[in-house]
Amino acid sequence: MQVERRPIRVMLVEDHNLVRAGIRAVIDGQSDIQVIAEATEGREAIRLARANCPDVAVVDVAMPGMSGIEATREIRRLCPQTQVLVLTAHDNEEYFFQTLKAGAVGYVLKKAAASDLIAAIEAASKGEPYLYPSVARLLVSDYLQRAPERDTFEPLSDREREVLRLVAEGKTNRQIADTLFLSIKTVQTHRDHIMKKLRMHDRTELVKYAIRKGLIEADS
Repeated sequence: MQVERRPIRVMLVEDHNLVRAGIRAVIDGQSDIQVIAEATEGREAIRLARANCPDVAVVDVAMPGMSGIEATREIRRLCPQTQVLVLTAHDNEEYFFQTLKAGAVGYVLKKAAASDLIAAIEAASKGEPYLYPSVARLLVSDYLQRAPERDTFEPLSDREREVLRLVAEGKTNRQIADTLFLSIKTVQTHRDHIMKKLRMHDRTELVKYAIRKGLIEADS
């Protein structure tokens, strides 16, 4: 006897009524996907996620008040069983990598075909990543650009990584010296070695590098 599978339970988070209605119309045409909640902003989405525990939350990035990225982070923290699928008009690296870091499992553009959205929801419900083709190319491009860095990161000593993290957090040489119980001269020597090993020339490059390596948070 075949057991009937429960529909995928979806929450829509979109502040534009017409867009949200269009997404719902696409989903309503699927027998195995069901919209169980709708929210127009981030805080409402968090409240509804806790109350309904949807399988998938389809979340817009740009919303008034709490952004979709912040909402994604909180939904994943409070409802780890809920997978977040970001649906956005923004096709750029900044939003893409921020949403992945916040815990989203997929990234789909609003210009995508209805079939792409359905495929993304089905993949997300299984915890499988889904990236719109042009976004996937961003990820591959970034991976290829960062490949040389994987070779340059390993030579850093544990102390140099500590110094790098503090430099990226905006600490002065004096503050770093006080924190690590080192002399200012020793801190400067470590900074010089780090710059040389990573082939970088200023603090801005070090900050970007430290964020990509997870040494500091993007909002530090």
